Amino acid sequence: MLTLVTGGARSGKSRHAESLVADASRVLYIATSQIFDAEMAARIAHHRASRPAHWRTEERWQQLAEIITPANDSREAVLLECITTLTTNLLFAFGGERDPEQWDYTVLETQVQQEIEALIAACVACPSPVVLVTNEVGMGIVPENRLARHFRDIAGRVNQRLAQAADHVWLVVSGIGVKIK
Repeated sequence: MLTLVTGGARSGKSRHAESLVADASRVLYIATSQIFDAEMAARIAHHRASRPAHWRTEERWQQLAEIITPANDSREAVLLECITTLTTNLLFAFGGERDPEQWDYTVLETQVQQEIEALIAACVACPSPVVLVTNEVGMGIVPENRLARHFRDIAGRVNQRLAQAADHVWLVVSGIGVKIK
């Protein structure tokens, strides 16, 4: 079973996603963030410390089909946080060292969507309940720079694809989860 939890920044979506797996005897928590500076290191340390001791953590954003597999224990829920960070990591990995102003966003989106399709296939084949967390990025103003506009568009289409594939979709607003699918 695949569940998508979406909402704005600081909407409570992480807490809601955690509540969805709270009854599982074990949880595989997949963290997609990378440490680039001291502030991010502190955020990650806070998140690590706040997770229950019985949760197993994998910190990665690539080759997710290696840890979300048909061999997973059906009693161990999978919680992946977050798709938006995963999408960012993929964009920069595929974009390489070039200036983002020079990126071919059509090619990059194709590559990102291929990774998302592989993730969906892995989730569908996995016997464990899988919960994915993502940011709803399309409710604000149009960003002022090219990279941000393309990121918003790509992340929005990624979310649409995941919502289409999901069995359940939750929108979290001000800490309140509303089931929309």
